[in-house]
Amino acid sequence: MKKFIALMLAVLVLAGCMAGCAKKKETLTIYTWEGMFPQEVLDAFTKETGIEINYAVFDTDETMLAKLEAAKGGDYDLVIADDYIIEMAINEGLVQKLDKSKIKNIDSINPVYQKQFYDPTDEYTVPYGAGVQTIVYDPSKVTVDIKGYADLWDESLKDSIGIIANYRVINGMALKVLGKSYNTENAEEIEAAGAKLNELAPNIRLIKDDNLQDDLLSGEISAAVMYTSQVTMAKLENPDLKVVYPVEGIGFGIMGAFIPSKAPNADAAHKFIDYILDAKNSAACFEYLGYYCTTKTADELIADEYKDFLTLPADFDASKTEMIENVSAEISELHDKVFTEFKSLCE
Repeated sequence: MKKFIALMLAVLVLAGCMAGCAKKKETLTIYTWEGMFPQEVLDAFTKETGIEINYAVFDTDETMLAKLEAAKGGDYDLVIADDYIIEMAINEGLVQKLDKSKIKNIDSINPVYQKQFYDPTDEYTVPYGAGVQTIVYDPSKVTVDIKGYADLWDESLKDSIGIIANYRVINGMALKVLGKSYNTENAEEIEAAGAKLNELAPNIRLIKDDNLQDDLLSGEISAAVMYTSQVTMAKLENPDLKVVYPVEGIGFGIMGAFIPSKAPNADAAHKFIDYILDAKNSAACFEYLGYYCTTKTADELIADEYKDFLTLPADFDASKTEMIENVSAEISELHDKVFTEFKSLCE
């Protein structure tokens, strides 16, 4: 009798285990910044595939890399981060090659955003959004005809300009005015750019990364150098604002999606990449995100109110763009020193 009871208990435990296992759902862990996807797209992916999404958030690219290093390429199934940090992750062996046979929409990517410095053979990444550092100004408050970065030095703009706080972008702005590369390793060129930048200090009213578009819309500043997503929000609120692609050339940045080397569920990551490369889903993502659409098949689906600043202009000249790449530690320190001095003059 005791053996029979023990056997029945074992059967019940096994049945319970099997029932629990059956209820366990497949999970995809995405690691990126907050607010990178509209919730309806994430929900629709789960409904279509049955794969639950665990959305993990980091604050900076450097935080992401540190976590990925600590996990030795594990813990996360899909990461979306900036170009320069992706190059570092690939070089450290923390990224696996994509199985493109699992991504039927792979050909929908706009080739403008491919074969970049961080993944020249497109083996590891899929672009998810791109941005340029554009100038935006209120024509009702600005008298100078702004065509490029050099115009920001005009005396009429005293105490009226807002700029983002990315030191490579802002130092790079001065480098471009001097006809130099964003990625120069020449210390003298960076010091010269620093001196040029210091001359801009009287015109600077604000240096901040977050919600700079609000200050332009409120009239706190009359001109700004902003990220693409901020330009999008500003233009939606005030269509009369003027957007300028600087004649000196444009700093170009791309966010990319990649699968860590030891992702627990790489198959689900491939499914999600394929899902967001679908034209309809991609258009929904970029209208929400506010960055340039990197899926060519989605361009025609972007709503008219967004199209002008989510798709590249017809006369876009890729030769006038330059990716901001990793530089040596010594040069990076010099950039930081130059920008710190500039900020102190703006206070």
